[in-house]
Amino acid sequence: MTKVLFSDDHEYVKIEDGIGTVGITDYAQKALGDVVYVELPKVGDSVEKGGQAGVVESVKSASEIYSPVTGEIVEINEALTDDPALVNSDPQGAAWFYKIKIANDDELGSLKDEGAYNDYIAGL
Repeated sequence: MTKVLFSDDHEYVKIEDGIGTVGITDYAQKALGDVVYVELPKVGDSVEKGGQAGVVESVKSASEIYSPVTGEIVEINEALTDDPALVNSDPQGAAWFYKIKIANDDELGSLKDEGAYNDYIAGL
């Protein structure tokens, strides 16, 4: 079963069999504007929950990508290197950033489900 959780920094993580697929939310991509460059972590990198895992640059600004969970990067989305604009067209689908082997399931408790995340962004 796939479970999707969200961070206050507007990253999502789709969890399936201990692997999380991470990207930025539709809210985040709209705030950024037209994405022109994505810097991804390297396969094998270890990242901490809340630690920087990459950068997204748009015509308006650059923004860090923070990892919603601690773990090891097991795959990156190479398609974003060639077509960073995918982030604008399908942020929570084809434009995922990386997959991470989740090190600590207890960290998931601090993330929001979709309803709580929608309430959070409605209050911004």
